[in-house]
Amino acid sequence: MKITILCVGKVKEKFYRMAIDEYVKRLGRYCKLEIIEVADEKTPDNASEHEETLIKDKEGERILKNIRREATVIALAIEGKMFSSEQLAGKISQLAISGESHIQFIIGGSLGLSEKVLKEADLLLSFSKMTFPHQLMRVILLEQIYRSYRIIQGEPYHK
Repeated sequence: MKITILCVGKVKEKFYRMAIDEYVKRLGRYCKLEIIEVADEKTPDNASEHEETLIKDKEGERILKNIRREATVIALAIEGKMFSSEQLAGKISQLAISGESHIQFIIGGSLGLSEKVLKEADLLLSFSKMTFPHQLMRVILLEQIYRSYRIIQGEPYHK
C-alpha cells in the first residue's frame, strides 16, 4: 500500500520534524510513504473572509495538482467523520483488501482546505472538533497511520 500525505506548508520546528521522521521510519516496514508539501500563502493579520477564501483557493489549486485519480482521497476536515483508531485501521485494511493500492491524506494550511479540495475527497476525516496546528496534525496523522498498521498486523502497541 502506498500512503501519501499531501500537506500545505513546511514544518520548520525541529521537535515536529523529529517526530515526523520517527514515524516515517517506523512506517517504512508497513507501507510506501510519501509526504508532499505544497507552498502555503501568507495570511495577513485581520484578513477578511473573502481574503481567506482566496488564500485557501490558491493553496487548494496546488493540492489539486497532486491528487492522483487512482487514489482514495481522505481530507482532514473538522466537519468530517470521526473514527476510533480501530475504525481507521479497519478502513485502511478494507481499502487494501478491496484492491486499493494508494491512499492520499490531505492536510490543509492554517485556514483549512478549499471547497474544491473538500469536494474532491472520497472521505472527510475529523480527529476532533478542536483546531490543531497543521504541523502537529501531520505528527498525529502519522501516529494514527502507524497505530492502524500495528492493529491490522495484530502487533502490540495499541492500548
